[in-house]
Amino acid sequence: MNVAVAGPLPKSFGLTRAELKAAAAFFAARSAKRAGGVWREVTVVLVHDAASDEAHRAIMGVDGATDVITQAFDAMPGEPAGLYGELVVNVDQALRACPARWPKKKELLLYVAHGMDHLGGADDHSERDYRAMRRRELAWLKEITC
Repeated sequence: MNVAVAGPLPKSFGLTRAELKAAAAFFAARSAKRAGGVWREVTVVLVHDAASDEAHRAIMGVDGATDVITQAFDAMPGEPAGLYGELVVNVDQALRACPARWPKKKELLLYVAHGMDHLGGADDHSERDYRAMRRRELAWLKEITC
């Protein structure tokens, strides 16, 4: 599976691109089980508030920046069958929302885990579904070194 990371990764997260890619690949493997397939390619696009707002409007039809936006794609003709996706992750939101007791990198990785969980088919439209997603994502975080 190919994981790509695009966009600025602020040093304040204390996370390298290689660490972010490895965590994204780990989360993708977990979400693929739920999706019933194999992720071929996932791109994690790191953005600031303005770009998050723009993407949120263009993709979801909702104004305002958000934490993570996910998109799943079908294989293009000529590409191998499998799952393709993109996460648009708001680094400004992660820095703002990070609880004082957590390392900043953990908050960013939580956003990536959350996006991968959505790509795998999970939704958080109800309180019950939200709690199930959060439990799963926190369990994933515990499995990697934060």
